Amino acid sequence: MNHRLALSGAVVALLVVGGVTLASGTYLYGKAHVGQWLLHRAWARTQASGKPERPWPWADTQPIARLMAPRQRVDLLVLAGASGRTLAWGPGHLDGSADVGLPGNAVLSAHRDTHFRFLARAAIGDRLLVERADGHETAYRIREIAIVDVRALAMPRDTERPTLTLVTCYPFDALVPGGPLRYVVTAEADASPVHGPVRIVPTGATDLIASTPSRSVVRTRL
Repeated sequence: MNHRLALSGAVVALLVVGGVTLASGTYLYGKAHVGQWLLHRAWARTQASGKPERPWPWADTQPIARLMAPRQRVDLLVLAGASGRTLAWGPGHLDGSADVGLPGNAVLSAHRDTHFRFLARAAIGDRLLVERADGHETAYRIREIAIVDVRALAMPRDTERPTLTLVTCYPFDALVPGGPLRYVVTAEADASPVHGPVRIVPTGATDLIASTPSRSVVRTRL
């Protein structure tokens, strides 16, 4: 009898833990998508009024650009800043990097299991579109995909052509968040069609990110 009670208790405990884990995952997934809906409403108000609009009254960030990946059917709002609270709602623009859609290197970061999950399906030559609040749209082509140790992650601030760098944690299917590796996707303003296979640069390579060399760099730890 004691053995049966112990077994029943263990089963109940496992069911409770499983239920809590499932509920937590569902909550985070739902939060990410509901947040995007609210952000798109704020973005529409921003474009209509010409001034930044917060998605909810207590928000400490606001949408500053729209990021689209046509092949992956992705449409996201980019937020000001890249703090942990901001990344819970969408991709964040790293302070100190170039403004999105303007000359220089604009660095965006987001979580690998929500907003930047689509990067796992990205390939060299894919188009990325960025729309600013004033309605101006810039088309980019992915030029480089790299797996980089965060301790060696350095990206030029100034580039000859407008550049967009997307950074997320790696591997995408890791059971434990964080870790030392980052998945770095570099795109340049589209000037001509790009063809060819995906090039993966392994950790430890000398030239980690294919960009114009510069003494002024942006460094980040996610």
